Amino acid sequence: MNKAEFMVRLQDGLAGLPEESLSEHMSFYSEMIDDRIEDGLSEEEAVAAVGPVEDIVGQVITETPLTTLVRERVRPKRRMKTWELVLLILGSPIWLSLMIAGFAIVISIYAVIGSFIVAFWAIELTFIACAIGGSFIGTINLIKAEPAIGVAQIGFGILCGGLAIAFYYVCRLATKAGVVIAKSFALTIKKLFMRKDTQDENLN
Repeated sequence: MNKAEFMVRLQDGLAGLPEESLSEHMSFYSEMIDDRIEDGLSEEEAVAAVGPVEDIVGQVITETPLTTLVRERVRPKRRMKTWELVLLILGSPIWLSLMIAGFAIVISIYAVIGSFIVAFWAIELTFIACAIGGSFIGTINLIKAEPAIGVAQIGFGILCGGLAIAFYYVCRLATKAGVVIAKSFALTIKKLFMRKDTQDENLN
């Protein structure tokens, strides 16, 4: 892939960004390719060294706040006509309700992911508390000359301690999975606002 092809694909991928941000990213990667060419690489090698366009687009979208993409998406690309404004106002009960419902769904999904992670760590804390409590109470019972109960409670504490150690790694995996899912979901939502409105482009 040469530089021209790379820049076209990059511009298409970042088309939903504000114009100023789009220009900054285009200039940044254009200069990066030129610098590598000056260092002795061929144009194709310089483009390859920069990295896949899809990865760059994904990184930029991830780093861009959702509010910025939403604001750019809903910002009128041209001056609205009177009848369009009237329809927009009359239809506000519908589109506003849909917007609120959409945000509610997004928040609910994040809440479910967060609850999933919290539940695992709550179980981990329970194991830890049982390990400490069992060992402590068992020791007291041993001191009080109740060895059978004391040994049983200490054994229970040791068992819970072992479960806490094993379950800790499960909690880490659950946390990482939750974070990955949350990031993937956020990226999917952002990409919806990054899609080009071909109908508006044809009108213009």
